[in-house]
Amino acid sequence: MRVLIIGAGTGGLCLAHGLKKAGVDVVLFERDRTPRSMLIGYRVGISPDGSRALHSCLPPDVFAEFVRTTARPPKHIVMRTEKYKELLVGDVATDLDDSRSEKSVSRIAMRTALLGGLDDVVRFDKTFKRFTRNDDGTVTAFFDDGTSVTGDVLVGADGAQSRVRRQHLPDAKVVDTGITSIAGKLPLTEENAKLLPPLADGGITLLFGPHGEFVIIHVMRFDGTGVEDDYIMWGYAAAHHKFPDMKGMSQAELKQAVLTMTPKFHPNLRKLFALATPETVFQIRVRTSERLQPWKPSNVTMIGDSVHLMTPGRGIGANTALRDAELLSRKLIEAHHGKNVVEAIGEYEQEMVEYGFEAVEASREMMDGNSVVHKPVIGRAAAAFQRTFLRVTNAVPVLKRKMLAEDAAERDHVSSDHEVVHAG
Repeated sequence: MRVLIIGAGTGGLCLAHGLKKAGVDVVLFERDRTPRSMLIGYRVGISPDGSRALHSCLPPDVFAEFVRTTARPPKHIVMRTEKYKELLVGDVATDLDDSRSEKSVSRIAMRTALLGGLDDVVRFDKTFKRFTRNDDGTVTAFFDDGTSVTGDVLVGADGAQSRVRRQHLPDAKVVDTGITSIAGKLPLTEENAKLLPPLADGGITLLFGPHGEFVIIHVMRFDGTGVEDDYIMWGYAAAHHKFPDMKGMSQAELKQAVLTMTPKFHPNLRKLFALATPETVFQIRVRTSERLQPWKPSNVTMIGDSVHLMTPGRGIGANTALRDAELLSRKLIEAHHGKNVVEAIGEYEQEMVEYGFEAVEASREMMDGNSVVHKPVIGRAAAAFQRTFLRVTNAVPVLKRKMLAEDAAERDHVSSDHEVVHAG
């Protein structure tokens, strides 16, 4: 059996490793010209689900290199107001082994690690154009450079703009959430660290503004591994209508737009915004998939954002792609050993659609520009209620344990709640 994978993102690389390790003939095609093309070194949070999938699919030496390149893992999840006032603090378990623990990783470092051992598998500078199904049951992928390759299975791992999805499931919808986000990075220096809210260095920090806007802060320390310089990353998000017209804005102007929108935020937070290195600043209009109607399985399938694009609201997009990769790898290995390939893919898709779109819907709850918290008048009252709810939850241990356990359950579908996270 020969498997063709379109896209060398996190999910595609994990799937390629899983198949190669099992002796399946696999070829992966990536449109980027080089391993580092088009990549920005922002943080990816790897959950227990993601760690388990990587540990299962990667050869031991590649998994060890991946672990080596990760930053210090988060110890806390902290929620605050835009003025740094505490709303809720919880502790993330740090006593799990590498095959199940939470991890923080740079996208560049992660891709570099996952490319290890795949020199004979990955083909760069190959932009997928379309596919055809052949009379003998095979499938042929065509590329913009005029070449084509034939295999037994085609897997779309080509992200939000998936050309595989457009042809395979033309009715699949990707919709605007009504949220815009601007993000930036700055070096982690001694002076810049003093600007962080308490517990941010060593945790994941969420700050909630009075009009539905929110900020996420990550501190990335690589402990002298040489993988990347230590940095602070921030992301600011709000409903579209709260932003100025940003068409044609430079990266420096995008940063200034955030400062203009946050005059009453904590002065240290505003300094973090202002100190972002201009060339690292970018903006996105957050989009998400809508739940799909069932479709007939075939020898063409998809993983990750190509099938269930989700907002970054829960931080589980990459982890769901990894979960897809591990599950599809197992099913295709069964087909490699004699199981009907379409039946194997059908089993994968049935399971994937269920957990994948549950993740999509949970992520959208966190980033939906149509929710009441973003409304002009009632939104402020809704934001105040949200803060009160978090403060009450923080003060009542049983409520906090329940909330954190539910969050942990989304990130680890095997472990019991108390193993993953406990109230701080």
